[in-house]
Amino acid sequence: MSANEVAFSIARHAAWAPGVTSSEQWDAWAQSPWHIAMGEEPKLAAMPAMLRRRAGFLGRMALEVAYDCIGGQQDVPTVFCSRHGEVARAIDLLTDLARGEPLSPTAFGLAVHNASAGLFSIARADRANHVALAGGTATVEHAVIEACGMLADGAPAVLLVACDAPLPALLGQFEDCDEQPWAFAWTMTPATAGEGALRLSWQAGGIEEDASRMPGGLDVLRFQHGADATLVRQAGALRWTWSRDA
Repeated sequence: MSANEVAFSIARHAAWAPGVTSSEQWDAWAQSPWHIAMGEEPKLAAMPAMLRRRAGFLGRMALEVAYDCIGGQQDVPTVFCSRHGEVARAIDLLTDLARGEPLSPTAFGLAVHNASAGLFSIARADRANHVALAGGTATVEHAVIEACGMLADGAPAVLLVACDAPLPALLGQFEDCDEQPWAFAWTMTPATAGEGALRLSWQAGGIEEDASRMPGGLDVLRFQHGADATLVRQAGALRWTWSRDA
């Protein structure tokens, strides 16, 4: 890991969105992306019902791919990331507060950014380290850097879980991209030469704005499932470059 580049391999991966659930469907979407609309929730059958009922739409997406990706492995550190997180729950809490109604401690606990990570660790009785973060339009990139730091510290594998969903109508005026529901998970391992490792580098500078207005995390997922050699994204003052080893 250099000062402005990280590299890693993906040992296992999973992704889920309404109507796009299999790897083959994601490959087809990556070839010609369409707008993914809100719709059905994942079944999340792997999680015990008592905990499953606590998860909202965003959490269910994140947990669905986390379970699919991790399999039966234990003691794998996890990085959960989402630009917006459980903002819909936060809006509900603020609405109750404005009405003078008492706040639900349970609702508050499920609105925090690491709620899904907490449910995941409780359900699996797994005490491995987990981190939850948000990094604006470069949320996935910052999560990858965090995960690669764990790998550099000696973790043999790290589970990365990324997810987001459209903002509630009350916050719709603040949308700066074509928000869509999606989630993906990667089991990341140290980069292995000759096995298609991914590289992420960054530097100051600008590029022309992407006319597609695709959310950053979804754009990264498109790159993973597509055939392009590189993906260049602008997020804030940084230019992020994704590439594949031959």
